[in-house]
Amino acid sequence: MVEFMEKVVTAASEGEELTVEERNLLSVAYKNVIGARRLIEQKEESHGNENHISVVRDYRSRIEKEFSDICDGILKLPDTKLVSAASSGDSKVL
Repeated sequence: MVEFMEKVVTAASEGEELTVEERNLLSVAYKNVIGARRLIEQKEESHGNENHISVVRDYRSRIEKEFSDICDGILKLPDTKLVSAASSGDSKVL
């Protein structure tokens, strides 16, 4: 869903604002991606198996890298497309 919403933002004409529904879908897409990874990390931590600590640490490192990449992706969108087209307060807040 994130990839699709990034395409929607990229395809928007220069100076064209996203609709309320498009902004909400973009927000939900990123929220779901982050939430799913956070849940996986919490589940692995809760197992608490000492024999797998190095595996869990490696996995956590990979998840943190994914978080960073995802956040970088959403942070680039406002700079490149969303802010320049925003005219209403709601659009600017997103």
